[in-house]
Amino acid sequence: MRKVIKILALAAAFALSGGAIAAADAKTKPTIILVHGAFAESSSWNAVIEKLGRAGYTSIAAANPLRSVASDAASIAAIVRSVEGPVILVGHSYGGPVITEAANSVSNVKALVYVAGFAPDKGESSLTLSGKFPGSTLGSALLPVQLPDGGTDLYIQPAKFQLQFAADVSEEQARLMAATQRPVAQAALTEASGIAAWKTLPSYMIYGSEDRNIPPAVLRFMADRAKAQKTVVVNGASHALMVSHPDAVASIIEAAAAAR
Repeated sequence: MRKVIKILALAAAFALSGGAIAAADAKTKPTIILVHGAFAESSSWNAVIEKLGRAGYTSIAAANPLRSVASDAASIAAIVRSVEGPVILVGHSYGGPVITEAANSVSNVKALVYVAGFAPDKGESSLTLSGKFPGSTLGSALLPVQLPDGGTDLYIQPAKFQLQFAADVSEEQARLMAATQRPVAQAALTEASGIAAWKTLPSYMIYGSEDRNIPPAVLRFMADRAKAQKTVVVNGASHALMVSHPDAVASIIEAAAAAR
């Protein structure tokens, strides 16, 4: 009987130890903060969040105000400060300049992941970078809306949204994305960036070969300049590759999170 009790006690100890290890592992995994860009919104990360969750990661899809690089970055930095432990910042499109700036004012960012995102150097803007190499057709697809304060919001014309932004997404889903798109302030796209956080933090880049918003040549230039730890080019993918290729996007985020 004593032998049985001893065996049961050892089994319980091992079980508790395993639980403690699992809990410790969960605590050491960084939190993933996902920042959408212009013409998108937080739910564009849904499939990526689901895949990261299965791998044991906690994700936060931040609401990017899309008003200015400096103020948007301050909003994201506030979310980062609320998280205990390391953080991976992920930015799509215009979300790239936002995470680049946000990382400068917080100490717990472990890496930056650019998903078809701008990785600007000091003084550069989304507009100047997008025109560095030919290939963007965004200008002719935009719908400007004048605001009462004299500013201008930019949308993508719904009829042109799929071809311009999400060519590899189903027609039904692209129609929903067009209807729920968030506008970006025109001034945000022309605002000069501050210190380039990718010069001191490991960076990762993933983009599609058929991106019509940001020319692939621009994305490749930024990845090379930042000496990205890993660069993935998804053949045939559009600008909305977090929607059309969530596996590939989740995979590079996991690589950034697991790096030592």
